[in-house]
Amino acid sequence: MAIRVALSHKTCYSYDRLVQLTPQIVRLRPAPHCRTPISAYSLKVKPANHFINWQQDPYSNYVARLVFPEPADHLEISVDLVAEMTVINPFDFFIDAYAEHYPFVYQEAQARELTPYLEKLPETPHFKHFMQEFRKQYLREKRRTVDVLVDLNQMVQRTLKYDIRMEPGVQTPEETLEKAHGSCRDFTWLMVQAARSLGLAARFVSGYSIQLVADLKPLDGPAGVSNDVTDLHAWTEIFLPGAGWVGLDSTSGLMCGEGHIPLAATAEPGNAAPIFGGFAWIGKDEGKDAFSVEMSVSRLHEDPRVTKPYTEQQWAAIDALGDKIDDLLQQQDVRLSMGGEPTFISVDDMDGPEWNTLAVGPEKRRLSGVLLKRLRDRFSPGSLLHFGQGKWYPGESLPRYAFGCYWRKDDVPIWTNPSLVAEESHHKGADYRTAGKFMAKLCEALQVNAKYALPAYEDVWYYLWKERRLPTNVDPLQNKLENEEDRKRLAKVFEQGLSRIIGYALPLRPTNWGASGQWESGDWFFRPERMYLIPGDSPMGLRLPLDSLPWVAASDFPFTHEQDLWEPRQPLPDFRTQKYFSTGVGAPGDATSPNAQWIRQQQTEFAIGAGPGRRLRPLRPDETRPGPADDPTRPVQMQQSAPWIIRTALCAEARGGILHLFMPPVRYLEDYLDLVARIEATAAAMDTPVRIEGYPPPADPRMEQIKITPDPGVIEVNVHTAQNWR
Repeated sequence: MAIRVALSHKTCYSYDRLVQLTPQIVRLRPAPHCRTPISAYSLKVKPANHFINWQQDPYSNYVARLVFPEPADHLEISVDLVAEMTVINPFDFFIDAYAEHYPFVYQEAQARELTPYLEKLPETPHFKHFMQEFRKQYLREKRRTVDVLVDLNQMVQRTLKYDIRMEPGVQTPEETLEKAHGSCRDFTWLMVQAARSLGLAARFVSGYSIQLVADLKPLDGPAGVSNDVTDLHAWTEIFLPGAGWVGLDSTSGLMCGEGHIPLAATAEPGNAAPIFGGFAWIGKDEGKDAFSVEMSVSRLHEDPRVTKPYTEQQWAAIDALGDKIDDLLQQQDVRLSMGGEPTFISVDDMDGPEWNTLAVGPEKRRLSGVLLKRLRDRFSPGSLLHFGQGKWYPGESLPRYAFGCYWRKDDVPIWTNPSLVAEESHHKGADYRTAGKFMAKLCEALQVNAKYALPAYEDVWYYLWKERRLPTNVDPLQNKLENEEDRKRLAKVFEQGLSRIIGYALPLRPTNWGASGQWESGDWFFRPERMYLIPGDSPMGLRLPLDSLPWVAASDFPFTHEQDLWEPRQPLPDFRTQKYFSTGVGAPGDATSPNAQWIRQQQTEFAIGAGPGRRLRPLRPDETRPGPADDPTRPVQMQQSAPWIIRTALCAEARGGILHLFMPPVRYLEDYLDLVARIEATAAAMDTPVRIEGYPPPADPRMEQIKITPDPGVIEVNVHTAQNWR
C-alpha cells in the first residue's frame, strides 16, 4: 500500500529589460537509479520559443539543454511529477563477502571505474582532527562496513548545526567544520570527503526531498514535519560492492528512503546543480533581476493502513455493502462463517528479541494482558478473563501462556466487576495467608467444609536431596547449577523456606456429576501427612500429586468429558442472582467461622514433617459398611478401587503477589459459570482481586471466545468466528 503524491516545482528568473539567455543546463528529471516509482513527469519552459534537447551527462544523469534564440525578460522552468511513496527499506541490500567488514579494498577493475569518486581534497587542520576523532571512536578491526557508514553519517549530523544558506556554491569541508554549521549541500560535501578519506567511493547527490506528516506521533525522537513539505535537497551515496550506491542523508543522520528522489549524482558538487546557465544584458547598462522558487506537494491517493484507517464515511459505505451482501446470502440460504488471526507487535521496542525471534518475554506478556482487557471492553465488558497455559513446543521448558476472553452470546455478564481482576502492575500484596482466607470464604459460598482444603508445600525431601548434591562450598541461595531455570528455582524455594505454604487445594466437583447447582468435596489421602507438590515452575494446580491418591482401576476412573457440542442445551441462567453468603456471627470470612478457624489452624500449627494431610487408615467398627458408590466421604479400603474419590480440585495460590484461582475441569458450562460467580462473590466480599487460571470453560455454542497467545516476534489473537458482516 502506498501514498501517491503530486510534486510541483516552479523556478522563475525575471528581468526589468530584455536579456539574451545563454544555453541552460537543467537537471530536474529523476535520475535513472531513482528507487521511488515515478508514474508521471512533465517539464514546462517559458519563453515558449526555445529548443530543448534531452541528454545524459557523463554520470548518466538526465539533462535538458535549453537554447533560446530570441531575447527575453523572464525564464520560467516548471516541473510536475507524480510519485508513489512506497516504503523502501534502506538496509535492503547485500554486500559482497570481502567488503562486509571495514577496512576493505575495491577490486582493481572496479577501483579504476570509481576513480573520480575517490579523489580527495588536500587535508586541512579541522578536517584532519574530525577524521582522527572518528577513527578513535568508531574504527575498530572487523567492524561491519554498514555500521561504520551509519556512525560516520551520524557524526557529521551531530557535529554541525543546520541552517538555510542562500549564498551560491558549496563550502569546503574545512570551512564547514570551522563554522560548525551549514546547509544540506555543505553537510553532504563534508560527508563525501570523509568517506573518501576512508577509502570509500562517494558521490554528491542533488534531488527532491519529500517529507509527509506521520500518521502517528513517535513515542520518542523528533516528531517530524507538521505539514507535507518538499524541497531541493542534497545527500551522499557511497558505493559498496554487491550493494551498489547506498544513500546517506547527513542532514538528518539517517539512511535514504522513498522520500529521497535523486536528480543528479556527480563526483563534484558543481556538476549536480539543478539549473546552470547565464544571461547577458542587451545594451550598455545593467538592469535589475529577481529570482523566486515555488514548491509544493499534495496527496493524490492514500490506501487505508493500520496507522490511518478508513474514515467514518468510508466505514459507513463498507458497512452498507456488507449488510447488502448479508441480505443476498440469507435470501439464497448460504451460510458462511469466518475467523481471523491478527498479530500485534510493540510500538516502542521493535528491535527487542521478543518482537523479532523469541516467542515469549516479560514485556510481551504484559502487553498481552493490556490487549486482552481492550478486547474485553470492545466486545463484551462482562467477559471472563482467563489466564491459562497454551501449547508446549519442543525445546521450550514450559508451555506458553494463553489468555482468553469469554462471554455469553445472550450478553448476560459473566464477571461484573473489572476491578476484581488482579493487575500485575499494582495488585502485589497477596500471600499464602490471603489464599487461606479466600479459600475459607469460598468454601462458605460453595457450602462445603473447609477441612477438606489442603495446604500444599514444595517437596521438602526432593529439595533437601538437591541441596545435598550441591558442592560443600556453594550457598543454596547462590548455587552454581548450569541450567538457569534450575538455578532460579532452587534459590527461590530455599529463599521462601521449605515449610512455607504454597497454596490450598480444595477437592471439588459438582454434586451428582454436574448441572445441579451444588458442589461437594471430600478427603484426599497421601502417604506423607502433608501434600507435597510435584517440583516445577507451573501453577500449583498443574503440580498436584494426583498419582498419590488412592488407587482406582482404569475401568473405574472418573474421567471428566465435556458435553457433546451437538447435544441440545437450555438457555443459561443468570448466576448473578444467587445469594451465596449469609450475615451475622460466624458468617463467611468472619474470624469465628468454622472454615476460617480450620484454615488458620493449618497455617500456624504444623512444622516440617507434620501436617493436616490424611493417611489411609483401617476402618473403625462403625465404618464397616461402605457409603454410597459416589459419596466422596466414603472410607477407602486397602487394595480396593476407589472411583468415588474426587480427583479434581480448585486451587488458591498467591504467586507474584497476585492471588490465582486454578479452575478444575467440569463437564457442563453451567457448573463452570456457577463456580466463577461464587469466586467473584467471594472476591467482592473480601475486596480481593484475583486471576482465573487452570481449565478454561468447556466448549459450548452458547459462548464466544478470543484467545491471545505468543508467537515468535508477535502477539497472536485468535478472534471468534463471525456468521455475518456485523
